[in-house]
Amino acid sequence: MTDVHIYTDGSSRGNPGPGGYGIVMEWVGKPYRKEFSEGYRKTTNNRMELLAVIVALEKLKFMHTEVTVYTDSKYVVDSVEKKWVFGWEKKGFSGKKNTDLWIRFLKIYRRHIIRFQWIKGHNNHPQNERCDFLAVEASKKEKLKIDNFFENERNKLL
Repeated sequence: MTDVHIYTDGSSRGNPGPGGYGIVMEWVGKPYRKEFSEGYRKTTNNRMELLAVIVALEKLKFMHTEVTVYTDSKYVVDSVEKKWVFGWEKKGFSGKKNTDLWIRFLKIYRRHIIRFQWIKGHNNHPQNERCDFLAVEASKKEKLKIDNFFENERNKLL
């Protein structure tokens, strides 16, 4: 039995562009529901999709929590469920994007029992729609955070 359901979505208006993530967390069988979101001035959709999952998992207070993560991101689901990220890790993430986030993800991933469930985006799934709304609204805030790794790495390539 899964204890926690986490719904996540990421958004970027432009790719790169202003972006954000949205999270809805529900504790199964308890009246617990929390929402979280944050916006960044320049980022990508995939970074926000992955960051949403990371931030949600980091909010869990107990080790070895059973979690189902619902996301519309094939990038995140396939990278984990098809075990690509573990191969990337063995090769030092050579040539891979979002290395900072994948390293952060693996650290928190190994503390819990996590199952991923892909859901079709923009398909009237209430929690996914809410996450999308939170992500887009976060990207429109007046004061946005700086995605330092992304902006610094990108500047090195220019």
